[in-house]
Amino acid sequence: MNVKGTKHNHLLQPIVGFIDISTLLILGLLFDLSTPNYKLFAVYITFAWLVTTVGFGFYKVYRFTPFLKILSKIFRQFLLLILCLFTFFGIFNEIDIVVSAVLEYACLALGIIALIKILIFNLRKKYRKQLGGDTIRVIILGKNPKTEQLKNFFRYNPAYGFQFVENFDLRSKEASVDDVINFTLKNSVHQIYCSVAELKNKEIKELIQFADNNLIALKFLPDNKDIFTKKMDFQYYGITPILALRILPIDTPVNLFLKRFLDIVFSSLVIVFILSWLTPLLALIIPLSSKGPLFFRQKRNGIEGTEFYCYKFRSMTVNKDANNLQACKNDMRTTKLGKFLRRTSIDELPQFYNVFMGDMSVVGPRPHMVSHTHSFKNQVDKFMVRHLVKPGITGLAQVSGYRGGIETKLDIKNRVRFDIFYVENWSILMDLRIIAKTFFQVIYGDKKAY
Repeated sequence: MNVKGTKHNHLLQPIVGFIDISTLLILGLLFDLSTPNYKLFAVYITFAWLVTTVGFGFYKVYRFTPFLKILSKIFRQFLLLILCLFTFFGIFNEIDIVVSAVLEYACLALGIIALIKILIFNLRKKYRKQLGGDTIRVIILGKNPKTEQLKNFFRYNPAYGFQFVENFDLRSKEASVDDVINFTLKNSVHQIYCSVAELKNKEIKELIQFADNNLIALKFLPDNKDIFTKKMDFQYYGITPILALRILPIDTPVNLFLKRFLDIVFSSLVIVFILSWLTPLLALIIPLSSKGPLFFRQKRNGIEGTEFYCYKFRSMTVNKDANNLQACKNDMRTTKLGKFLRRTSIDELPQFYNVFMGDMSVVGPRPHMVSHTHSFKNQVDKFMVRHLVKPGITGLAQVSGYRGGIETKLDIKNRVRFDIFYVENWSILMDLRIIAKTFFQVIYGDKKAY
């Protein structure tokens, strides 16, 4: 579950992945493995590396991952790399390649990659232990041998970066779920660990609802009770088994890298080939239709609920209700030029600047203005779950018939339902399908756009 303070650095693993691929490509040149077909080799080895690392979880290294497991991942990746190399040379009949050269290349490449991986892992542990950085504030619900074991793990392993804050015993009359909720909100708690054996079904339901609506990671010490959720992940902290309530597909470093790569490629193409000439043109035309700036800038909620400025080409007259009142059909504030911009979705194009800067993604739940987020949070159950990923210019809800203004409560409930499905079932192919559907909607027109 991707919530504030609970994930490893968003940029570090993609950067490491880039270094890994660069290492493979540079050594390929130095070893002169495929001089006649180096471009083909570069494409193949990059694709093979991404597929094998994603498929076998090479980058799934967390703060609690045992060192031996890291070594196991490196060894498996080494074998896969050798297999991929001999497959390439076998298919393309590179008969001049010496087997020893391939093995030397694989050993050196994986040696460098392993050294970087282990070095970063240990530097981060030292950073947490000695400087107290990169910490996660946690509380534990329940008092029994299992919770004591977990508590000791947090206390005596500072290198993992867990900061134990409080232990609640809900079986006593001294604490209740409401007390836990209030304490969590007041003390900036990131994760709640629950002993399911000491919780009633009603309490579990209340905690799940609270966690979903407030972006708190909820994890369970397993027992024989059933926990109803779509996504579960089984992990070990030392020798203590832990069940995580929601593990998202996009939470893996490689998937984050792939999504960010897609965002940078698409936003760069739009900025260079469309906005580079369209922005100066509209800078001349928009002020002629109504006095005011070229861009409309509005605060909206992004990933983890953080606020950012979302940009659009201004399609309305300057008015005091812009940050509180959503546009509606036949809105008197919309200019004649603005109607065209909104109908063709041209007004949304500056959000590719937001994508390039990292505030948004090309695909994701549409961001709402801050006042609407506060309102919907209290009206729609699990509304905040959609903030576990970056907001998007387009999204699954938009290509499923819920684009445009929110006219009824059913509109926002259905939009949230599609957004949550997207968050929990994301894939890069889903993003590409949504982009394609959005393109055809824009080309053939969308009656709900206004």
